[in-house]
Amino acid sequence: MNDRSTELLRFRPLLPNARVTDEMSRDEQFQNATLRPIIKFQNTLLIAAFRNYVQKHKNYFHGLTLPKKLEYIEHAIQKDMKFRNSLKGMVIGQFTVEEYENYILNSSALNKRMMNMVIERLKDQVQLFELAPLSQ
Repeated sequence: MNDRSTELLRFRPLLPNARVTDEMSRDEQFQNATLRPIIKFQNTLLIAAFRNYVQKHKNYFHGLTLPKKLEYIEHAIQKDMKFRNSLKGMVIGQFTVEEYENYILNSSALNKRMMNMVIERLKDQVQLFELAPLSQ
């Protein structure tokens, strides 16, 4: 393993609940061994990216009800290809070369898993996108 791969793996959080077994599909193994730790590691960046997305779209998000905010998150990631590709890049850029070689074998299905995980992570943290009250 080269220095880059060693360093990337060193920074990833260990997730004891993200088990990998021989009975799992290759995609599920990749999801648990690679995607989950990277997405957790990149959480702060993903939140910052979504905040920027909301701001660039005139803060429309902030006037929505909670159910509509959850729909907005999902819609933004599923329908806005530029934003989606930016988020994918934040995750894929953390792959080792070996992981990338595995990823390209089934990138379409893994992209779907990846984006679903990002959507759920942002939805679970929707309260972080609330506007802070103005100080008086």
